[in-house]
This record gives sequence, C-alpha cells and structure tokens, in this order.
Amino acid sequence: MRIFGYQPPLTAWLGIIIVLGFVFVALFAPFLAPFPEDASVGDTWGNMTSQFIFGTDNIGRDVLSRVIYGARTTMGIALLTTLLSFLIGTTAGFLAATAGTVVDQLLSRFVDIVLAVPLLVWALIFLAPFGANALALILVIAFLDSTRVFRLARSVATTLVVTEYVEVARLRGEGLMSIIFREMLPNALPPLITEFGLRYCFNFLFVAAVSFLGFGVQPPFADWGGMVRENAATILSGQFIALWPALAIALVTIGVNLIVDWVLSINARPSGASAEL
Repeated sequence: MRIFGYQPPLTAWLGIIIVLGFVFVALFAPFLAPFPEDASVGDTWGNMTSQFIFGTDNIGRDVLSRVIYGARTTMGIALLTTLLSFLIGTTAGFLAATAGTVVDQLLSRFVDIVLAVPLLVWALIFLAPFGANALALILVIAFLDSTRVFRLARSVATTLVVTEYVEVARLRGEGLMSIIFREMLPNALPPLITEFGLRYCFNFLFVAAVSFLGFGVQPPFADWGGMVRENAATILSGQFIALWPALAIALVTIGVNLIVDWVLSINARPSGASAEL
C-alpha cells in the first residue's frame, strides 16, 4: 500500500500504526475509558486487578482511564503548540529573508537572545506568573519553539528569495505576503513538513516535562507528564502506576520518529529517483 505515491518501509508502518492507535484513543476517549477521568473509584495506589487493569492512582482514580484521557490532553496540546509555533516561526523566518536587512537583523538577534537561555528556563519564567493552565502552556511553548522554526524557515527562504520565479513575481508587482505565501512557501514545504514532525516530538516531550514539574495541565484533567509526577513514589514500592503514562509518552515519541525518519529518507532522495522506498 502506497502513501502519496511512496511505499513505506516496515518501520514506517509500525510508526503509523502506533500514532493512529493513539489518535483513535484520543478521539474516542469517553467511549473507551471504563471510568471518568476525575472519578475516585478505588483505593489509593491500588494494585492491578480485573476491574482496574493498570491499578489506581494517588487518590483512587482508574489509571487506565486517565491514560486514555491523557492521550487527548497531551497529544492535543502538543499538536496545537506545534501548529502555532510553525505559523509564527515560518511567517517571521520568511519575512526576515524578504523584508530587508533591518528586519532580518532585528528578528535574528531577538531569536539569538531567546535561544541563549535554555527553553525550559524560559518556560518556567513565563508560566510562573501566568499560572498553570492549558492556554498559557500552548502560547508559551509555541512562542519559544517558534524561534527554532524561524531559523529553518529563514534558511530555506534565503535560498528561495533569489530564485527566478520570485524575481519575476517582484517584477509583476506582487506584494510581500503574496510572494511569501504563493511563491516561496509551496517550494519550502518538504523541509518544513519534516521539521514539523521533529518539532512535534520536541513539543510533546516538552509539554510532558513541564507538566511533570507541576506547571502543565492541572488536575482533575489527565496529563501523562502530570500522572508520572503524581505517582512517582510508587516506583520505590515496586508498583507500575507511574510507568504506564511514561510508556505512553515513549511509544508516541517512537512512533512519530519512525514516521519522520521515513519522510526524511524521501526528501533526501535525488529528484527523479524511484518512489519505491
């Protein structure tokens, strides 16, 4: 079976199956979860039983149900964050390459300042005063991640801005935004699509890390990073409660990376090469 004219290898199919499986779980969480995500239905840190397959957490909530609902929260926030970061970073990067030296220098030096400090430190600085909520989490991480997208977009746009079709568009009198989105962006899609998968993985892990530190999605909403933090103490007693959300984080990351590796191999092939991969 081909996808967009290409035959995915076995590893790519494995990644596609993993990601689609978690997407299915996220979309139909209310129908798949045996209990509500915020309902205390058992003992504190209860063992795995036929009723509670993954056990119960620190206040008696069903871990399986929270892992299922956590797919919607963690993956959804990471997706929205990545989309917003690409909107900001790509627009700024293309603008820097086309609007002249002054704009380029201002944007580039600002990005250098942001990247001079670890992004996790920036995230904690911004989230501390604004409070821990989903909207603040999306906006802050999207802004920080857009600085990395900016660098790639500017690099690609710098190559495209000197091409003949862009020069022709300038001579036709097309505006700056028209040149960026109609002439340059379609030709920059292959590296940007690949980078989107990589940035999604980064944001997915970043959201989980921030939640683990207590600045992410707050209870009673389920979030995989927060679930690991809430139940980390059970690892010392030999229970697996904290490992289930950690395993979900690892599986999604592996699945997306397997797909990205395949897309990278497609983009690395010379033009005119066979679509068989």
